[in-house]
Amino acid sequence: MIDHIDLRVADLARTRAFFQAALAPLGYALHVKGPALGFGVEADRPDFWVREGGPSVPCPHVAFRCESRNLVEAAYHQALLAGGRDNGGPRLMPHIHAHYYAAFVRDPDGHNIEFACHTDH
Repeated sequence: MIDHIDLRVADLARTRAFFQAALAPLGYALHVKGPALGFGVEADRPDFWVREGGPSVPCPHVAFRCESRNLVEAAYHQALLAGGRDNGGPRLMPHIHAHYYAAFVRDPDGHNIEFACHTDH
């Protein structure tokens, strides 16, 4: 299951204004502010992210939802065994929300692949 998508944009302020307006009818709001902006219907599960970055940054960033932290770790380790490159091992990321646990790898083409869990187990 896809957990979220992360796009790189040229002008974060312009993009913020655009998506705040365009996504509002769908029930989306801006829930995470900082170097990355996280939009979503639920405050603790933003599923659409934007951040500044040029065309040299591999994109898109794709995250797969995992129902447990053990699955995050298993997927991360299997991705490394299959030729992925570490881009940030399994860890808690409380700046997103209290239970956000994720791991990151680069696939063979350099795309940032994430495995994310939103629970406390």
